[in-house]
Amino acid sequence: MLELLPPPPTDPLWDLTYEFGSDERPERLNLVLGVYRDQTGTTPVMAAVREAELRLARRSESKEYRGLSGNAAFNRSLLGLVLGQDGPAERAAAVQTVAGSGALRLLADLVHRTRPGATVWISDPAYVNHRPIFEAAGLRVRTYGWRDAAGGFDTEGVLRELREAGRDDVVLLQGCCHNPTGVDPLLDDWEALAEAAARDGWVPFVDLAYHGLGDGLAADLLPTRMLAARVPEMLIAVSCSKNFGLYSDRVGCAIVVGSTAQALRHAETALQNAARTLYSMPPEHGAAVVTTILQDEGLRASWSAELDVMRERIMSNRADLTAHLGALGCTEQAASLARQKGMFSMLPLTSQQMLRLRRQYAIYGTTSGRINIAGIPAHRIPCLAQGIAAVLDRPEVPRMREPAAVPDRARA
Repeated sequence: MLELLPPPPTDPLWDLTYEFGSDERPERLNLVLGVYRDQTGTTPVMAAVREAELRLARRSESKEYRGLSGNAAFNRSLLGLVLGQDGPAERAAAVQTVAGSGALRLLADLVHRTRPGATVWISDPAYVNHRPIFEAAGLRVRTYGWRDAAGGFDTEGVLRELREAGRDDVVLLQGCCHNPTGVDPLLDDWEALAEAAARDGWVPFVDLAYHGLGDGLAADLLPTRMLAARVPEMLIAVSCSKNFGLYSDRVGCAIVVGSTAQALRHAETALQNAARTLYSMPPEHGAAVVTTILQDEGLRASWSAELDVMRERIMSNRADLTAHLGALGCTEQAASLARQKGMFSMLPLTSQQMLRLRRQYAIYGTTSGRINIAGIPAHRIPCLAQGIAAVLDRPEVPRMREPAAVPDRARA
């Protein structure tokens, strides 16, 4: 049987991560994976998370099955966090999932079940796992452009292309801190998207993975809440990986906004059935941690404050990199970078230039040009800026000392 299996495609992000692990150069810099790192290069456990885990350990509650929807208190807490206590949460249902990716897949299965002929529209560029998830669920995928020639959000272009979306179609929108570009619509743009969805009948599908790391928690959630208030139906995939630092605990939530209680009951049952065939039910620990934090006033305040510190560090890194690039004569690139938000930024480099950055300067980003701004130690920013300027062949850039050649095994 195994000999009949054709060579499968590999994951580009993890391929680069494995290559980084084989690189023996001490000055290597990993900006590939989307994880927050502090100044020491560590992905820390948040103080509120640590305290919540201690409380859970002291209670030592039963580890009995929670059910197909997961932790019900977690689902209620996430509905309140995302949609607000007095807003569209009243006409929404939620199911705990295996992280944000699990939420995307469950909701994709729901789309396929209810609208088998639907097309899912995703941005170009998009998060690397968007297309594979939707195609694995049996859905057709089309793309719409995201950025204009100056590197900002292309309002007119996006609205023009989405006029082709049919009434059975679904449009994926990242709620904030667009991955991979860091380019977000303005609130007026979100208003225009909501108007288009209400007028043309396509269903907004919001991928919400970085709320709190862009303009702050309330501001980052505002577009999602505004969309939910304007359209009759909406899908939301929520991840707790980034803003709670629960990467390996795989905590997420699938939310459906609907018009009637009966429709929501049917949607919740359909999500439960999909979960049953994929993994039965999600793990409890991370969901219990999030619930403990969100339901305790002191822990919630501690978490919110620490989230602000993370956001400010990301903003500081981007500002410092922008300033260093500008000082090296990369003014256009610096201006584009300054407009971006969140954990990621898109460097204006070709795949060959990104390869050169990796081979010659031990700086690892994706071939598309995405780097993790949240993963840069502050003292390495000048070196990163010089490497970027060098592969752009800026004549005014002082010649860098190139690291030793990358070992052959890291080239595989």
